[in-house]
Amino acid sequence: QVQLKESGGGFVQAGGSLSLACEASGSSDVLNVMGWYRQAPEKQREMVAFITTGGRANYTDVAKGRLTISRDYAPNAVYLHMNRLEPDATAVYYCFFYTGGHNYWGQGTQVSVSP
Repeated sequence: QVQLKESGGGFVQAGGSLSLACEASGSSDVLNVMGWYRQAPEKQREMVAFITTGGRANYTDVAKGRLTISRDYAPNAVYLHMNRLEPDATAVYYCFFYTGGHNYWGQGTQVSVSP
C-alpha cells in the first residue's frame, strides 16, 4: 500500500521561505507523477505543481514564479521550495503520488504566512 509522509511547513512572515518534503513508500512503479495541491480556508483544493518521472516540472498560476518543485527517485520523493511567500499562500499543502491509475494523498501540512 502506498503511503506518503510529508514534512516541513510551519509559520513564516511575508517575504520568507519554506520548504516542504514528501516521501512515498510502498510502490515499485517506475512511472509516476508527484506533486502538490493546497487548500486555503473556505476554498477548494487547487493544484500547485507536479513533476513527472522524467523530471519535467509543471506549474499552475498559483506558483506565481515563487515556487520550485523537485524530486528524488530512490525513494520517490517530491519537494516544494517556496520563496517570497505572501499571506495568500496560507493553506494546507497536500502532496500526491499518481501511478497505475491511482492517486494517493499525503495527510497535509499547514503553511501559515503572516503579513
